Amino acid sequence: MLAHWMEARRGRWYLRMFGARVTDPLLWSLNRHSITTAFGAGLAIAFIPLPVHTIGAVLAALYWRLNLPVLLVSTWVVNPFTVVPIYYGAYRLGALALQRAPRHFAFQLSWRWLEHGLGPVWKPFLLGCLISAVVCGLLGRWGLELVWRSAVRRQFRLRHRGAPAAKAPR
Repeated sequence: MLAHWMEARRGRWYLRMFGARVTDPLLWSLNRHSITTAFGAGLAIAFIPLPVHTIGAVLAALYWRLNLPVLLVSTWVVNPFTVVPIYYGAYRLGALALQRAPRHFAFQLSWRWLEHGLGPVWKPFLLGCLISAVVCGLLGRWGLELVWRSAVRRQFRLRHRGAPAAKAPR
């Protein structure tokens, strides 16, 4: 059904630039590798401090052939409600890694603040974003991998616990 839906939309102007790549079944598959890797990559992309998460997620999914919906949704961990605490935590982590005392600053949405107020904090902020992206991406991928494998093992045990014993062949 999904393949038919994608084939019907292949000629649309907004999908034409991706060619046949957007109809790749791996972009829509529900296997463990595609899902867990897409989740980890989405968490890592979320720490890019520019509003390019969606574009980055689509390009990463197309390049590495990961599950596109999972990759897109996992980048939404950074949203208007969480952006300040997440990026402030990244700044504090970067300041800790550079062994600098965190500076107190007042954010102002102005060009003047970007020119003068961001100057002393940009290095710890970017380093913190990089460290957070790598750590959260890897932990997210491995954590989801453990949850997935645990659920599969549990289902396997439940399925075979209730099954009657197999008869020996004669």
